[in-house]
Amino acid sequence: MPEKRSKYDTDPLDPDFVRRTEENLWGAARGARPDETDPLPPASVTEEQTRRFDGQTADTYPSVFVPPAYQPPRAPEAPPARPQPFTTFGAGPHQPPATTAPPPAGPSSPYQPHGQPYAPPSSRPVTRLGLPENIANVLPYVPFFFIGLAAAAIELAVAPRTETRTRFHAAQGLALQLAVLAGTIFFSLVGLVTRSGAGGNLFWLASTIFLVVSAVRVWQGKPHHIAPLDEPARWLSEKIAPTQ
Repeated sequence: MPEKRSKYDTDPLDPDFVRRTEENLWGAARGARPDETDPLPPASVTEEQTRRFDGQTADTYPSVFVPPAYQPPRAPEAPPARPQPFTTFGAGPHQPPATTAPPPAGPSSPYQPHGQPYAPPSSRPVTRLGLPENIANVLPYVPFFFIGLAAAAIELAVAPRTETRTRFHAAQGLALQLAVLAGTIFFSLVGLVTRSGAGGNLFWLASTIFLVVSAVRVWQGKPHHIAPLDEPARWLSEKIAPTQ
């Protein structure tokens, strides 16, 4: 005969404890609880496990941890050709003349024609002047008693323009002598104001040494060019034209 149990008997070891408890709480209308051994419905697509692709397909992206394949650099593209200028007649591109005249000799070598080697002055007489060329070239640089100043002015007024070497030294020597004269007058005025002739004495010594060195270089036949005096010398050579 089975043992009689009351509704307060809650033995957890009773296998029918859960079923009888639900019947007492919800009544007999509640459906039976499915057995835990019943198979579960198949999982939906969204609940499937993440699939792994061992090989890359066409729609996959490269991994950021894999270095890209080496790509050789591209050769630089050639710039577009510039259009050639055309002449006014439209016959073709402009061509420079086949032969051009040689540039004239510069201020540094006015007595040395273009393309010819330098030759020292000779002792031939200068046209319409009667003095040897080497002596006529030295006279404009003589520093004492305004000898160089007077000699340069006379040579520019007498020597023709064909005597380029003599006229160059005469114009350059005259410009140098005038610059020395202007400096001497300036320092004389400064000495009168300051009552000191030290500046004038130093300027006279420096200008005398420079004139002597210039005369020696020209006498030795070396090219002697004073660049700061180019413009004054050119102006004097143009303004003091030789007499007919």
